[in-house]
Amino acid sequence: MQDYKPKSIYLFQGIFSEESLKKIKLGKKDHAFVSEGRPSLEAARKTSAALLKKGLTPTVITDNMAGFLFFKGLVREVVIACQYADKTGALCDTGALILAVLARKHKVPLKLLEAQRRHRFLGNPKDILSFEKKLIAPKDTHSYVPLVEWVPAKYIK
Repeated sequence: MQDYKPKSIYLFQGIFSEESLKKIKLGKKDHAFVSEGRPSLEAARKTSAALLKKGLTPTVITDNMAGFLFFKGLVREVVIACQYADKTGALCDTGALILAVLARKHKVPLKLLEAQRRHRFLGNPKDILSFEKKLIAPKDTHSYVPLVEWVPAKYIK
């Protein structure tokens, strides 16, 4: 892994609207990390493309690598795509809750930005049981594929 400076990583999670990413300003020594966004990996494709358009070179990570980045003290800010928010919390792409918990635990700021609108909130079981049209779990295995989750307000600053 490249030698990253403490608090130099902006961690992006979810699929953002084009307008919302215009609000992000990173310094020359800051890095943009993008959570892959299982099951479709759409977040890696779309968010990385949008960051490249802004002249930023993103680094895609697996969804579960975020904990390591927090443990190492590398995360400066978490930026989460949000479908809806009110005083009780926010409806965000799946994976946001664990990042919000980690951000609170490690005293890292969390920013909500408008997400690209979803037309469905549950994924198809085959989205997670296969990869590149190859079965990755035994036949008759079940899956649970929520595409959004609720992040309680206590985790959002």
